[in-house]
Parts: sequence; structure tokens; C-alpha cells
Amino acid sequence: VQLQASGGGLVQAGGSLRLSCAASGGTFSRRALGWFRQAPGKEREFVASISWNTISTRYVDSVKGRFTISRDNAKDTVYLQMNSLNPEDTAVYYCAAISLYYSSTSYSEAEYTVWGQGTLVTVFS
Repeated sequence: VQLQASGGGLVQAGGSLRLSCAASGGTFSRRALGWFRQAPGKEREFVASISWNTISTRYVDSVKGRFTISRDNAKDTVYLQMNSLNPEDTAVYYCAAISLYYSSTSYSEAEYTVWGQGTLVTVFS
């Protein structure tokens, strides 16, 4: 089972992008999903997570009010709507799935066992 992220690109500060991450070869509908990012020269960090049933979401403080995570279990796809982007959001964004079924949100990278390949978001001022 794999995850495929897409939707990255070049955007001016203040603009928006929507990232998508689709599962193939299986389903992640019963697992929590998350987005992480890694900026140049920095460690990968948690961005957002959503529970398997969409009831719970969690965000890193720096994106609260600007980013929204959502999922469509019928399509086995998770989304990250990013608004009011700024240059500090420039990074490679990764989607990931938690190992446990019926899981809630988590910011812990160690709990995610399946990772997508990443999609680059570049924000210029």
C-alpha cells in the first residue's frame, strides 16, 4: 500500500495551495493520516493530522487558522488546504498514515509507518 502526494508548486506569499495524498494498492480509511514538512536544512516537523473518522484534527501552532486538513474516505484521499502562505511554509510536504486502525490524531512521527514521497511547496515574497 502506498501514498502519493501531489499539488505542490510555486506560489506567491499570501496565496493558497491544496495538497492531495491518495492511497493506492489498499485503503487507509480506518487509519489516522497526517501531513509533515521538511524545510531546507531543518528536521521534518508535524503539520496536521486527522482521525480515521474525521472527528478530530490537530495542527502545529504555526499553521492554525491558515491550514485545514480533511479527508475523503470514499476516495482514500487526504487533503491539506493551505491559505495565507508565507515563505516560512516553504518545504517538502509529506503525507503519512498511522499504523493502528481506528486511530485518532497524532503529532508523533514515530507512529506513522507509511509515507508518501513528498511534494515541494515554494512560497516567494
